[in-house]
Amino acid sequence: MDERRSSYHFQQVSIGEEAELLRLKEQALMGWDKEHRTLRSFGLKDGMKVLEAGSGPGFITEQLVKGLPNGSVTALEIDEVLLGKARQMLSDVPASRLTFIQGSVYRTELPDDTYDFVIARLLFLHLIDPVEAAIELRRVLKPGGKLVIIDVDDAIFGAIHPDIDVLPSILKKLAALKASKGGSRHIGRSLPRLLSGSGFTDVDMEAVIQHSDLHGIEGFRRVLDVGQFAGFYRSGIISPEEYEALHRSYDQFVQAPDAHAMLVFLMACGTKPQGACAD
Repeated sequence: MDERRSSYHFQQVSIGEEAELLRLKEQALMGWDKEHRTLRSFGLKDGMKVLEAGSGPGFITEQLVKGLPNGSVTALEIDEVLLGKARQMLSDVPASRLTFIQGSVYRTELPDDTYDFVIARLLFLHLIDPVEAAIELRRVLKPGGKLVIIDVDDAIFGAIHPDIDVLPSILKKLAALKASKGGSRHIGRSLPRLLSGSGFTDVDMEAVIQHSDLHGIEGFRRVLDVGQFAGFYRSGIISPEEYEALHRSYDQFVQAPDAHAMLVFLMACGTKPQGACAD
């Protein structure tokens, strides 16, 4: 993603780079089987030429390479640190099957009508100009190609037991902060009209649910680690009382023998019309 027009910056995360990488890995892999199943239902299949937009440290890239043994994947990422970690992790994959490109989703500099399928996972909530990005991704798709956006909406964030009572009010503050920087933690509800307004047709949408009873509680403990909110506390976005309550509730969640959690991810798909000209 274009760091100047994005509300997420890897080097500025509160919990530190290594902890953030572990969090991103859990976030990517816990529900991958379901996401992959939904991607296949939208038309992803072996032999395709696939672009992953905002590929980050490469956790989803690795799964795509494994799942498309006769296809090829292009990983597009603006952050050179994240791209370097992905290159290192996937250094054994031949260039014929995997290409890394440092570039902006707004201006990929990739050729017109090139890809069969584009995947953008947890990218659009950070973008200041999501329509511009979707139009650019439409340009690089072949006519008939698909763009799938996988993202979130805080209104249907999920559920946790024991409840972290203060979390909804904190998420509301973070949504306002995200909006002030141009992103949207409510992007999920806008995905169908975003795709339609960017020239895609046959728009469809599905929800994918990650549940700790299915995927294991440890991953959820890492994904929900309250350390990621420390920077918001230090900057005054979260009050001392809220931060203390957040830690107290999180500790109860971690220690509870019957703890469980559920997260909801939204997947929207659009098709580049046949005969459509590149923009």
